[in-house]
Amino acid sequence: MFAVLKTGGKQYKVQSGDTLRIEKLAADAGETVQFNDILMLGGDNTTVGAPFVAGAAVQAEVIDQIKGDKVINFVKRRRKHSSKRTKGHRQQLTLVRVTDILASGGDKTGVKAAVGAGSVAGVAVAAAAPKAEKPAAKAAPAAAGADDLKQLSGVGPALEKKLHEAGVTSFAQIAAWTDADVEEFGEKLSFKGRIEREGWIEQAKELAAK
Repeated sequence: MFAVLKTGGKQYKVQSGDTLRIEKLAADAGETVQFNDILMLGGDNTTVGAPFVAGAAVQAEVIDQIKGDKVINFVKRRRKHSSKRTKGHRQQLTLVRVTDILASGGDKTGVKAAVGAGSVAGVAVAAAAPKAEKPAAKAAPAAAGADDLKQLSGVGPALEKKLHEAGVTSFAQIAAWTDADVEEFGEKLSFKGRIEREGWIEQAKELAAK
């Protein structure tokens, strides 16, 4: 029996005993996690989800938290005052071993759901805050103490609003971003690669020091 599961924006075809390198999960080595987004089950009978197979799940044991191969990012600006920057990045990954494929009853096992490490905070906030309070959250950036993020290269009113809605209101927050944060916000706000290209972190450090 095999299953096609979705995690970290990617799809994987797995069987019991398979070992996978996937986007980092919020789990420690030795823990058992459960993937609930199952797109298809195959074997004697094939079941295709719409989009997911109801009640199906894949359970796996977390072997270790690892890093992928280094990727070199080279940026060069063709301007009067040209600049270039070389930066290496190693994606954080989780190594898991598939232990069981459940065709049904996955929603009743009580096993910890496999959640991406970058989305844990967002899940907690979403679970705690009712939908009616969303307008208040958007208004929060206008409170005293919020920096003028439009001072960053390439940031206008629309992009500043997106950053505020994501909880980013100060230069100090951006200056403290790690490679994982850059990757997360690049995907979340649909401007992947722009943070490095515009040099936001370096600019934020200078602005925060003023």
